[in-house]
Amino acid sequence: MKNFSLEGKIALITGAAHGIGFSMAVALSKAGAKIAFNSSNETSMQKGLEEYSKLGINARGFVCDVRDEKAVTDMIATINTEIGEIDILVNNAGIIKRIPAIEMEVEEFREVIDVDLIAPFILSKAVAPSMIKRGSGKIINICSLMSELGRETVSAYAAAKGGLKMLTRTLASEWGKFNIQVNGIGPGYIATSQTAPLREKQADGSPHPFDSFIISKTPAERWGKPEDLAGPAVFLASNASDFVNGHVLYVDGGILAYIGKQP
Repeated sequence: MKNFSLEGKIALITGAAHGIGFSMAVALSKAGAKIAFNSSNETSMQKGLEEYSKLGINARGFVCDVRDEKAVTDMIATINTEIGEIDILVNNAGIIKRIPAIEMEVEEFREVIDVDLIAPFILSKAVAPSMIKRGSGKIINICSLMSELGRETVSAYAAAKGGLKMLTRTLASEWGKFNIQVNGIGPGYIATSQTAPLREKQADGSPHPFDSFIISKTPAERWGKPEDLAGPAVFLASNASDFVNGHVLYVDGGILAYIGKQP
């Protein structure tokens, strides 16, 4: 459908050398967008370029620390000059530290906040002037189930993702009059290489306890796949979502709607 076409659009997806960022970037490319992405180091960036190339996608990769405002400003200036002005920003780069709160150092807490919350603010602020001038733009913040729920050992991550939900709503409130839509995607538990250890069979052949826990809490009774995020990403990046603003779309198989199985 025409409303879902991204032909002629320029998309920047942070942290999209692999994982769900890569999957969303591939989906945006298939819908017609030109893809730019960043990685925090050269090795990861080059590996990402190789994966895009295998799919026939001519992506541009940049080494950029999303916590560094000057580095971000320079990267975006280069994209605007050499590729085109950014129409779609996906704030996907993120980290998590699974440490009990009482054992977590303040600097560890601050590092997660810097990457998961302050960096999306830096990037959004950097792309906004061009979007405001042109009177259109899409910003998609990758939130989390932890934007709504707490869980042990992820205090910094949950605080950052909860903050990102509210940043999404606030920027939507400020920039909506310029025809800029700021929305979020809240992935559930997605089967990626990073979560593979949590899905491995035990020595006796039984499921990993965390795997069983997630399936029991998910009405779909499965982990999400990276491809499950493709449609939501294209929707929120396209004209189909022009009157959707300040919304977080949870792609979680129903976890947030579900109290769990009766014992």
